[in-house]
Amino acid sequence: MTMREIVAGLHAELVRYNLVAWTAGNVSGRIPGEDLFVIKPSGVSYDELTPANMVVCDLDGNLVEGEHSPSSDTAAHAYVYRNMPDVGGVVHTHSTYASAWAARGEAIPCVLTAMADEFGGEIPIGPFALIGDDSIGQGIVETLKGHRSKAVLMQNHGVFSIGKDARAAVKAAVMCEDVARTVHVARQLGEPLPIPQDDIDRLYDRYQNVYGQRSPR
Repeated sequence: MTMREIVAGLHAELVRYNLVAWTAGNVSGRIPGEDLFVIKPSGVSYDELTPANMVVCDLDGNLVEGEHSPSSDTAAHAYVYRNMPDVGGVVHTHSTYASAWAARGEAIPCVLTAMADEFGGEIPIGPFALIGDDSIGQGIVETLKGHRSKAVLMQNHGVFSIGKDARAAVKAAVMCEDVARTVHVARQLGEPLPIPQDDIDRLYDRYQNVYGQRSPR
């Protein structure tokens, strides 16, 4: 399967999990072995997205291949790929509950084992930045470098998530919204109980290194 096919198909997951509205949000995927990535075209309906209308950009965000203009978030994605070479996928959404935390400029505290598993701690807040250049990308990288979280809440904006590939970045975006909703509900009922750091570390290690199916050695 080509990266165009993978990225086009993953946009349907954003719709499936109610993470996007209208044409907002995007998925990108780095093309292995090349300084290129595939991203959604700007302003095109999710119903109209196909592998053929995905666009290919270089790591400076310049259009290399495609008939459409790249997403308005392309500069942010490009900055992440340039500065985080292990990242193979980037996702941006304005999902409701996570964006509500972003609107308050508040990190989501690690009060659920699912958060410890997936994010290794809180989901942090990144700085306010205007779209149009790589300022958002700078904020993403500054916040997530050295942090176990694969998602950041950009203040007054929304979610950016990263992963070893585009699918992993989509999973992080889905999980970010899920825990944002649950912790929000918990806060309506009282003060959520924090998980001790030692237990967070143990949960994270187990989920990352033991959980799930492993290839036979």
